[in-house]
Amino acid sequence: MTSIVNMPSRREALALAGGALVAAQVPASAQGAGLLARKIPSSGEALPCVGIGSAIIFDFENDAAKTTERTDVIKALVAGGGKLIDTAPSYGFAEDRIGDILTSTGLRQQVFLATKVRVADRAASIAEMQASLRKLKTDKVDLMQLHNVRDPGQSLDLLREWKAQGLCRYVGLTSSFDRDYDAVEACLRKEKPEFFQIDYSLVDRNSEDRLIPAAAESGCAVLTNLPFGRGKFFQKVSGKPLPEFVKDIDCTSWAQFALKWLLGHPAITAVIPGTDKAPYMVDNMKAGMGRLPDAAMRKKMADAFDAL
Repeated sequence: MTSIVNMPSRREALALAGGALVAAQVPASAQGAGLLARKIPSSGEALPCVGIGSAIIFDFENDAAKTTERTDVIKALVAGGGKLIDTAPSYGFAEDRIGDILTSTGLRQQVFLATKVRVADRAASIAEMQASLRKLKTDKVDLMQLHNVRDPGQSLDLLREWKAQGLCRYVGLTSSFDRDYDAVEACLRKEKPEFFQIDYSLVDRNSEDRLIPAAAESGCAVLTNLPFGRGKFFQKVSGKPLPEFVKDIDCTSWAQFALKWLLGHPAITAVIPGTDKAPYMVDNMKAGMGRLPDAAMRKKMADAFDAL
């Protein structure tokens, strides 16, 4: 879920696309109303379509410079009308740092906070979820997700118990491994979670034929992580000019190209790219502003990317 890999490539791509950013905040005219929000199917609640992932980027200790930098990223997210912050216990110190930042800035009530729990026995799962609340410095999260499901018979009953107790507002499940797709599809159709998170990008489209349709048919909000394919997207576009035709969808950078392609999919609720720079956060959010590609434009974009 991170764009921290190969940052020089992203800088080059931004410059070539004419999208280099000099401000760390979205202009006032673009705040809030400018960022597309999509409804969570189970509730109708509107969720802004661009958020942030926290793997690697927020995993650090005792680094004042990184704390300031990441705080600016979260401030840029909220200033631009964004809400969704996704994290997990397996991301090292990410939960701790996010908790620190939300506490120091007073932004907890303005964000949609999602974390995960690894598949384990009941006692271990409860202990891990309780630890997440302590690290995040909150009494509840907005979304609790069962992380990397591998069992087709997996139950979400414990997470639903937490929801009934008011410790989370939504429950979901995630997957990151192609080998688990059969099990994940079966679990999606059986459990019908409120959210499903999957890796999906122009460099990894393996989930689009089965899992994303299955999630949509099951009534899930769909979150997509790794939208830049662990930096592989920027490696491929580095030094290449942005196609002229994407002006028709208000696209001014390669990062927006990748994210708008995802958001053009009708089943995708939100994308959660990671970044350690506020200007990159601003650029990412611009993908959720203006026009989005229809099916024909998405194919044209994919063909252009594949031809690079």
